[in-house]
Amino acid sequence: MVKKLLILVGVVGVAALVAKKVKEANDERALWHEATTSPDLR
Repeated sequence: MVKKLLILVGVVGVAALVAKKVKEANDERALWHEATTSPDLR
């Protein structure tokens, strides 16, 4: 039982790290997009 719980905690931890990395990459991409696109001055 304890072994299954530790495996579950490990899987949840890895999933949280992956989700954090994906969010950081998306935020970085959005920031670069905003910084490198020309403003619409109409």
